Amino acid sequence: MSQRAAALGVLSGPARARHFGVASRDELLLHRTDPRRHTYDGYDGYDGYDGYGIEVTGYPAGWSVAAARAAITAEAPSLLPLLNDSDPTIRIDAAYALATAADPDHTVRTGLATRFATEHDAIVRAALLLASAETTRAHAHPPTVRWLRERWQNWSETPEVRLAAAIGWLCLTDEPAPQDLHQTINAFATDERAHAMDALPWMNAAAGSGEPGLRRCIRCMLHPEEPEPSDDPWASPL
Repeated sequence: MSQRAAALGVLSGPARARHFGVASRDELLLHRTDPRRHTYDGYDGYDGYDGYGIEVTGYPAGWSVAAARAAITAEAPSLLPLLNDSDPTIRIDAAYALATAADPDHTVRTGLATRFATEHDAIVRAALLLASAETTRAHAHPPTVRWLRERWQNWSETPEVRLAAAIGWLCLTDEPAPQDLHQTINAFATDERAHAMDALPWMNAAAGSGEPGLRRCIRCMLHPEEPEPSDDPWASPL
């Protein structure tokens, strides 16, 4: 990985506190409340600081999240051109970072959609869809929800794109998953593809207990009644 890709990973990591292993419809792609809006209760410390906990410095960890997102928002004009970088890893990581920026004027959303229209790499296209879904979760935009549905219903799209669009759409609506979405996932979510899609930072972060991120998302979103797999080699099979 290039130094630029590594830098993007460092930049976007603190903006997503407590997201590792998270794969449910309610929490994947979720930007929690800005902790700077919370107040000091005079007894237990800061009241309701997003449940992020306390850093070793004694400050609410949510403050670091807010600072990271503020920095990414300020640097968005510099990050947007990286969506056109020749290195697909840079394009993926730029989309991942930009998804946490504040986007009241839809500049980030437009940049992601513009790049998607010309992008040919299947994994990068999937990243652009997940980034669009994440920024839409923070800044509601019904046309993007409809667009994501069109993507997973479109048979001309690659399996990676259709799967990413399905995951993104599930996170943006509380509608029951329709039968054609189940069919799309059943057709394309092979073990090989699930491991390949861990190249997407969202899926890599969602992975856990030896379960690839895509598989974990599917289980948590569509089959929440299923138990979490154990990666303990001494665990009882019963």
